[in-house]
Amino acid sequence: MSSGARFTRRLARIPPGSRVDGTAGTAGELWFVIDGTGRLEVDDHPALPLQRDRGLWIPPGARYRVAGDGADELRFDAVCLPAAAAESADRTAGTAAGSGPPLARDLLDCEVERTGDRQFRVLFGPGRGCSVATQFAGEIPPGRAPDHSHPYDELVLVLQGEGVLHLGDADRAMSPGMSAHLPPGQMHCMENTGTTTMRVLGVFHPADSPAAKAHAGST
Repeated sequence: MSSGARFTRRLARIPPGSRVDGTAGTAGELWFVIDGTGRLEVDDHPALPLQRDRGLWIPPGARYRVAGDGADELRFDAVCLPAAAAESADRTAGTAAGSGPPLARDLLDCEVERTGDRQFRVLFGPGRGCSVATQFAGEIPPGRAPDHSHPYDELVLVLQGEGVLHLGDADRAMSPGMSAHLPPGQMHCMENTGTTTMRVLGVFHPADSPAAKAHAGST
């Protein structure tokens, strides 16, 4: 696998017993394990185990090898941060190309934060291993919140549940595995149309809080 300098998301699938080599993008990458188990080796650093609901920070330009070691396919979401993130990186925080080890953080070890009736956990962000972007997992109860926009550029992926993404005057049905790009200032709302909690994964830059809003509207 390889990544360019754009803000992109890809779903990686590693069959049991297989391995893939790659190089992280110029601004680094944020990964999240969706299913399966495996092992991650980055440059000369100690290997990191991969397991469900584990987030990972891959330093800019790092060479990595991913191996699937379980009975099932290893699946993880990988977001390549854009060139703009590299240009604004805090070099003293270990985000420069070729510096710093990879980092791993389990979702359940992250503090629960809330905004309205929705809750989220931040895996990576300022003060949490990544100064240039934020990775979080959110939980959305059944129903719809007011439309709003954010001051940052965001990629969102549905992990669990069914819903509708309202984008201004357009509606888009969402289910597990589907993703969307929300540019800064885009009015939107993710409505949970099911009866159980909807789980989403988000990555955005510049780094901020998932609760930060540029504008809030009404339903």
